[in-house]
Order: sequence, then structure tokens, then C-alpha cells
Amino acid sequence: MAKQKKKRNKAYTGADAAMTRPVVTRITASNRNKLAQWWFEHKRAARPILIASGIAVALIVIIVELFRIFGN
Repeated sequence: MAKQKKKRNKAYTGADAAMTRPVVTRITASNRNKLAQWWFEHKRAARPILIASGIAVALIVIIVELFRIFGN
């Protein structure tokens, strides 16, 4: 009878191993007004839009002022 090969019981942890991390659910309880609750829920999408629009407004103001200075 041939000797049986030992079965592997160690988890594979190589570069292409499946990541099995525990799921962490964070719950915060706080009373917010409607605007603060909207900001809390949409902050991730709203911040880049607000930053980009602020930069665009600043550039427009600078360009208009340059035209006013050099137009005279």
C-alpha cells in the first residue's frame, strides 16, 4: 500500500488569495436637521462638485477682473 500524501490544512495567503475580512457595520445615532442629514448622506459626492465649482467661480472672477484691468 502506497503512503498517502498529507492534506493541506493551512489557509493560502498568497497575492491572489481571496480576501475574507470581517464586515464592520458602524452605526451612529444623532439628531440632525434636514440640511445636516442631507450633507451627512451626500458628502462623498457633493464635496468634489463643490470644490470644482468653487475653483471655476474663482477662475471666472479672475478672468473678468483681468479683462477689466487691461480693457481700460
